Amino acid sequence: MSDYIVPAQTRIGHVHLKVSNLDKALGFYQGLLGFEIRQRYGDQAVFISAGGYHHHIGLNTWYSKDAPPAPRKAPGLFHTAILYPTRKDLAIIFKRLVDAGYPITGASDHGVSEAIYLDDPDGNGVELYWDKPKADWPHDVNGQLQMVTEPLDLPDLLAEINR
Repeated sequence: MSDYIVPAQTRIGHVHLKVSNLDKALGFYQGLLGFEIRQRYGDQAVFISAGGYHHHIGLNTWYSKDAPPAPRKAPGLFHTAILYPTRKDLAIIFKRLVDAGYPITGASDHGVSEAIYLDDPDGNGVELYWDKPKADWPHDVNGQLQMVTEPLDLPDLLAEINR
């Protein structure tokens, strides 16, 4: 193995998902989550983003038009994680989901972040989260990061909207 270490400034730039129907996927990613269309290629592909970036998410039907969701217990993407800048932003999108009656599959406090979990219309997992300040991340006595999975206090998250 190599002793190469990925540079600290490296980021994951975008995710490209196979979907069965672009309009149904856009109803979720654009209509519910609020991403903006950057470019569309008919009923085959669309690129969406936040803040004018070229694309954070690509959606395509090249191999998946009208196909059923992939089996849950098959290899593949577990979830796409969408990082919100603040806890209040996470609270706002959570309230939007609740108000729309959209099913939530989980909500966790990971010590380093707080996250809401759900599936898109094609069964692709989606994590909506915000990172806590790095100084607040939990460490053990040896200074090693200690992420956890605890229940997220959803009423307290919603209260963030009015703070």
